Amino acid sequence: MANRLLGVISALPEELAHLSDRPGDVHEIGGLGFWRGEIAGREAVFVESGAGKVNAGVATSLLLDRFECRALLLCGVAGGLDPALGVGDVVIGTSNTQHDYGVQKEESFRAIQPGSRPSLGQDWTPGYPVPEVVIGRLRQELRDLVLEALPEAVGVGRRVPVIHFGDILSGDIFVNSETVRRRLRAEFNAQAVEMEGGAVAQVARRWGADIPFVNVRCLSDLAGVESHLDFRAFLPVAARYASLVAHRLAPVI
Repeated sequence: MANRLLGVISALPEELAHLSDRPGDVHEIGGLGFWRGEIAGREAVFVESGAGKVNAGVATSLLLDRFECRALLLCGVAGGLDPALGVGDVVIGTSNTQHDYGVQKEESFRAIQPGSRPSLGQDWTPGYPVPEVVIGRLRQELRDLVLEALPEAVGVGRRVPVIHFGDILSGDIFVNSETVRRRLRAEFNAQAVEMEGGAVAQVARRWGADIPFVNVRCLSDLAGVESHLDFRAFLPVAARYASLVAHRLAPVI
């Protein structure tokens, strides 16, 4: 755990702003800036990957190869899929699944595990589950964490965000559609959707099953027809709430 160098990834500067507790010299590799710092007393390498699966995959590969990180934390915002969740709630991924990789037929699309070859009899069930032993550590660490009420300016009342564990979807699309939100929820029974986690999980698995990866997401919107408006308005606040949870978890990843 703490003796492993931690790689910390966020797609956007607003998401990364609250994570590093100590500044460091930035080293540019492949157009990305990396620096060594600390999060909750743990040494880490930080990088702003940019949005999308390819960007996240490149950043993850460099963290694992150039910096020899052997634990990964992805932190940021996401759209909510589960109608029981609200803006400000935090979802910690128990599995990370790419919802837009698969087989497109005339009337349907079937998601499969990236790189799998069903024609050769390979398992094509999509998703990268987080080991139960890791989930257990995370749950234990968060057992007494209560988040502060949302600011009035957010516009959803003084509700207190709740921390959830559940599946998180990733794809190279920003979901701005109630129809797509409902389809993804029905097909995957996931709680949130974003654009990077499934790629980080895929690359981490390539390096070895013993590399823990934790995905922390605060819901900035509910992935519906107004998600583009909610996202812009709530991004800074949601990023701060995700960071609070990430700080609690960083020492045990």
